[in-house]
Amino acid sequence: MSKQETIYDAIVVGTGPGGASVARELARRQLRVLILERGSNVPLQGTLSQMAGMAAVPGKGAYIHRDGSLLVSGMVVGGSSAINFATAAPPPLSMFANHGIDLAPALAMLRAELPMGPLPDDLIGPMAKRIASGASALGLDWRKLHKLIRPQICRTGCWRCVYGCPFGAKWTARDFVDEAVASGATLLDRAYVENVMVENGRACGVRYLRDGTHHVVRAAKVVLAGGGIGSPRLLHSSGLHAAQSAFFSDPVVAVMGQVDDLEGGAEVPMASGLYLQEEGVALADMTLPRPMFQAFAAQVGRVDRMLSHARTLTIMVKIRDDIGGAIGPRWVDKTLSAADRAKLSRGIGMARDILRTAGARKIFKSWHFAAHPGGSLPIGVIVDSDLQTTASNLYVCDASVIPGSWGLPPTLTLLCLGKRLGMML
Repeated sequence: MSKQETIYDAIVVGTGPGGASVARELARRQLRVLILERGSNVPLQGTLSQMAGMAAVPGKGAYIHRDGSLLVSGMVVGGSSAINFATAAPPPLSMFANHGIDLAPALAMLRAELPMGPLPDDLIGPMAKRIASGASALGLDWRKLHKLIRPQICRTGCWRCVYGCPFGAKWTARDFVDEAVASGATLLDRAYVENVMVENGRACGVRYLRDGTHHVVRAAKVVLAGGGIGSPRLLHSSGLHAAQSAFFSDPVVAVMGQVDDLEGGAEVPMASGLYLQEEGVALADMTLPRPMFQAFAAQVGRVDRMLSHARTLTIMVKIRDDIGGAIGPRWVDKTLSAADRAKLSRGIGMARDILRTAGARKIFKSWHFAAHPGGSLPIGVIVDSDLQTTASNLYVCDASVIPGSWGLPPTLTLLCLGKRLGMML
């Protein structure tokens, strides 16, 4: 075993929005920060093969539920923000206020510096516009969504933000990691953290594996930001949490239909949509790259649709699912409840109506998948309002701490939590 003698002020495990935001705040204050990331720091290339390697291969960013559905997470510097669709949903401030957490100051500061807002009309593609017209004709409150995209760099007719924009138009948590490193933080990628070291009830460092060698590194504070699946597993391997954790996953279904008077298929997804807060159902346009569309069609046996990508309108249906199932040491299980299935059915019915009104035919849907696991170490149960665990100086800052069922893209909320925690530490 190789021991690293440097003692840091803080170790941050994970580089998703929460971890990157904490690391940047600490490094800006000239603290000695070590950032450990299990994935790679290779530049994003915007290719299907790269995305598959960091988000779709079991054991490398993807998990297969026991029901056969896919749960995707980003195993790369930037975490989930590198593979999601750059949607900046506002944090539900009241949910956190109920736990004594005021995210409003952090939100105001982030809004002042992030490239965040609705897309200009010239960057909204013809398929998104057709879907919006169908929704509006039905009297639905279909609105532009705020995106973490730099419009001046974004390219019309481009879909690269789905796989990770190589042009720099899409903001990701990698930007904050780069700022942290520029301020003096040390980043080690391909570093697999095995457990947290705790002495006399206080976290004092971590053990990790890198390049086939085991390392021990010490710090005054440790922040886990390994995600809704990674962080509970780390606490379990450290003897600080139960072997299994219930969680939410925000299940998604893609509903697709063909139109004959459009040729598209390359545009920014989730440009606009709606969220039915009381019902826990969200809808948005979701034009997909051809390989992803073809995979969805093939998985449900619609080989007759494989060549219709450029003429297919797609609507994402996402629900706020009940917390349940379990994250085990080597598996995840999240069977949908009857209430979850009813929500999906409601959303799918709305999507079908929108597509028909937009002139689509030959409508079909994908199996459900998920990309926002969280709620597995909730505030008020496993961590306190300062995100500290039962072990002193050990904090968690990722989607696992979200205190209730979700249903929204969590990036902006996690950035707020990270900024608040970093300023507090």
